[in-house]
Order: sequence, then structure tokens, then C-alpha cells
Amino acid sequence: MWLADEAATENAGRLLSKVIATGDVVALSGPLGAGKTGFARGLIEGLGFEGEVPSPSFGLVIPYAFPDVRVPVWHIDLYRLDEMAEVDELGLDDAREDNALVIEWAERMGSQLWEDALLIDLAVEGTGRRLTARVPPSWKGRWPIL
Repeated sequence: MWLADEAATENAGRLLSKVIATGDVVALSGPLGAGKTGFARGLIEGLGFEGEVPSPSFGLVIPYAFPDVRVPVWHIDLYRLDEMAEVDELGLDDAREDNALVIEWAERMGSQLWEDALLIDLAVEGTGRRLTARVPPSWKGRWPIL
């Protein structure tokens, strides 16, 4: 899917917010500047959050919970992780039980990434972005643009 600019990238995230549920994992990958945070911002705003949605690069995890959002979500950025063991320390398995997870740089999880995660790759293409997705069976038919 072609996304012409940052607004279109955020809008794609807003579309996904209409069908995301507790326990879902959205795994975002792509190079720096490809729009991962913009996509996550659109998703979180689409869930009803009205404040600033920054990149969680330095804090690694920013939780957004009720009453501000329809579905509680953890916004996670794995860019600064040095070792895979650090992923275990984040407690994502437990967090997933009560939240949706939106993970930037999800490829850093390697084999620890759940098989039922919706994989979204964003690539810079000209002045816009190219979104490609691997849609596991549990996501089929849930997001109209996939």
C-alpha cells in the first residue's frame, strides 16, 4: 500500500485502531524515518488518546490505558536494546494479557516475536512510504486495507 505522506501513514494507524483488541500485537519494522512512530501515533490517537504520542525510544515503553483509550495499549520501541535478554525484562508476555502491544523495531525480537503478530513493514519510497503487511490468520478480515 502506498502512503503519500506522514498524514497518510498516521491515517493507516487510525484505520487499524478500529479493529485492534486486547492481546493483539502490531509489529512495526522499517528503517529510521520510515514512519513507524507516525503509524503508532495514528493508532493510539484512533483509540481515543488526545495527548502527545512521542516515540518511546528512551523509555522503551509508554503505556496508554483507560479512561483515555478504548483498548489499553503499550507503545514499545526496541531500537536501543543491546541484547535479546533485555526483551524478557520488559514483561511483554504478561503485558499482552491486558493490553494490545504496538512494537517499533519489532524485528529485534527475532524468534521471540509471537507468530500471531500483525507484521507491518514501512519503507521510504520517493516522497512517501510503502506499507507491506504479513497478516496472520487471526487478523484476516479485520483491517479493511490488508
